[in-house]
This record gives sequence, structure tokens and C-alpha cells, in this order.
Amino acid sequence: MENIEQTFGEFLITTDKTKLDLVAIHDFLSKDSGWSDNIPFEKVKTSIDNSLNFGLFHNSKQIGFARVISDFSTIAYLGDIYVLDDYRGQGLSKKLMESVMTHPNLQGLRRWILLTSTADWLYEKYGFTKLPKPEIYMELFNPDVYKK
Repeated sequence: MENIEQTFGEFLITTDKTKLDLVAIHDFLSKDSGWSDNIPFEKVKTSIDNSLNFGLFHNSKQIGFARVISDFSTIAYLGDIYVLDDYRGQGLSKKLMESVMTHPNLQGLRRWILLTSTADWLYEKYGFTKLPKPEIYMELFNPDVYKK
């Protein structure tokens, strides 16, 4: 899959895995995310190895991230999306979402999945809605998987 890069001012969004700062991503996800606290570094690395990733950078510093798991034909799961606190309120989450939603390999999908307890207003701008039929949704969820 071809890497996509978009620059705007001092910012860069890229899908090039070699440019990602895995330590910075792990640091946020394991300590500050609230959804993957204590996740081991190797789990983060493996998840990135097997996903389409979007790194958000200010100059060369990683300040945001999004990850998509997809078959690139029918379905995609959007997860691990964040922008660091110091960079919020500048429209960067919208730029990151635009990059994800317009990626050429993610067009024409029948279903997108997103699990979130924050920023509904952001995701709604890109067509995400609450489950219309929650009674047909099932999951196997282990919230303690990363606890020691």
C-alpha cells in the first residue's frame, strides 16, 4: 500500500510506519488514553504492524495518531485516535479524521466501527452515529487484559 503524506504549515500526517514514534504512541496509550492503560509495548507494536496507521507530527514530534484495521473492501475499525492535550483546539483532530476518511484504500466500505466515550461531536461530522440496533450488537470484551 502506498504511503500518503499531507503537510499543512508545521504539521505532517503520514501513513509511513517507519516515521512513527512507537515509544511516544505507547506512552500515550499505556498512560493517558483511558482505554488501553498498561498495554505492553509489544502489543502496541504488533497492532501497528497489522494496521493502517496515521501519524500526526508537529515538526518531527509525534503529537497524534489514528489506527485503522480493515479488509479494505467491506469493513474498517477506527481506534487509538488521539491528539496530545497541548495541541488540541487547533483543528488537528479534524485534519487527522479527514486523512483517515479520505484515504483511497478506505473508500466504498459498507461499515465503519468506532468505540468511543469522548468527542462524539467530532466523529458525527464524519457520519458516525450511535448504534441504531444495539440489540444485534455483540462483543467479547476483557477490560482487565492489561492489568498486572
